[in-house]
Order: sequence, then structure tokens, then C-alpha cells
Amino acid sequence: MKEQIGELFSLIGDQVRSNILWTLLDGKAYTASELAFNADTSPQNISMHLNKLLQADLVQVERQGRHRYYRYSKPEVAYAVEAVVNLVPQKNNKAISGSHDDPIRHCRTCYDHLAGKVGVLITDSLIKKEFIVPVDNTFDVTFQGERFFLDLGIKINELKNKKRAFARPCLDWSERKHHLAGALGAALLNRMLEQDWIRKKQNTRAILITSKGQHLMYHYFKISV
Repeated sequence: MKEQIGELFSLIGDQVRSNILWTLLDGKAYTASELAFNADTSPQNISMHLNKLLQADLVQVERQGRHRYYRYSKPEVAYAVEAVVNLVPQKNNKAISGSHDDPIRHCRTCYDHLAGKVGVLITDSLIKKEFIVPVDNTFDVTFQGERFFLDLGIKINELKNKKRAFARPCLDWSERKHHLAGALGAALLNRMLEQDWIRKKQNTRAILITSKGQHLMYHYFKISV
């Protein structure tokens, strides 16, 4: 086990591979050429790094016609990447997101769920209202919570049948508090996108909150964003 852990740290500690994993954190699938551009390396070099990540089962590849698209192999990879970022000292992590730091910190996607200040505020509200309850390293949804989420169009029983973690805390690197991840976190993000509470911006993980979203977030969560 110690050797496997050492190999894994060595694998993700490489600058090019860490850049690849950071890029994939937005939940999109990327071609090798796009990942090479984001990792600032050559197409020939990116292939070697991607093969190493494939062999370690950290990424998967999907073929569409002549193109190959890469993404995380499972949500746990995203949680691990986000957790590693939390090891960066607070005084240094302002440089992580580049020049668009403030929007990223305010509201962003973390793989397939909502993160940043807004994601943490929503999670805090759900806990305070006792719609979700922390249990070990997961969240349980109460009876009142099931009714609340159903009002949002989210069916808890269907999510529990998915082959992935149902609801779990994910430590937010910018807020240093937990936001909601897992199938429930993904369903909440998707619902907000479908109902135009929020909108994704191009070429960034930052999320735009619409005027409708501001109103409904206060209505449902009693938060001002």
C-alpha cells in the first residue's frame, strides 16, 4: 500500500499531469490538443502523460469519430484534486485561479457541483434548516429535506439508486469550509442551470448568478448573493 501511495503522489506531482487534472476539474471532456495547450506542453508530450493517467485509472477516454475526449474516470478524482489544493497555504492560494480570482472564489463549479462562497452558503443553509445532516463523512437527507428537494424538482430516491456517492462534503479550497458534493450536489447544480438560476461562462469555472437566481436563492436558502 505504501508503494502504491508513493507512486500515486509521484504521478500527480508532475507539473504537466497536475495541470491536466486541474483543467479537467470543470467537468468537461477535453481533447489531447486542448489539454496540451492548457498544460503548456507539446502534443507529443501530452500523449505520454495522458497514457500514464489512463493506466492509473485517473482519467478515461471516449472516442467520437476521429476525436478522443478525456475526462476524470470517477468523481473521487475530482474530490482528491480539490482536497490537494486545500494543502496550499492560504496566503498563496490566491494565485491558483489566475487573474479571474474573485469570480472563481465567489461561485464556481467543482467538477459537477457548486463551489465557492455561494456553494458553501447553500450547504450551510441546508444544514441549518436541518434538510441535510452530517453523518461521518456523508450527508443524510431528512424527511423535511426530501420535501424541500422535491419542491425543487429533485427526487431523492432516484439519486440514492445511482452508482456513486449520494451526498458528501467536499472541502472548498477558497472558503476552507465544506460544500455539497455527490449525486445530490450534481442534481442541485443541474437543476439551477436548467431553471436559469445560474449560467456557465466560457473558458472558466466561474458561474454567473442571474437576477432570477438571486431572488430564488434568497427564497429557498435565505442567502444574498
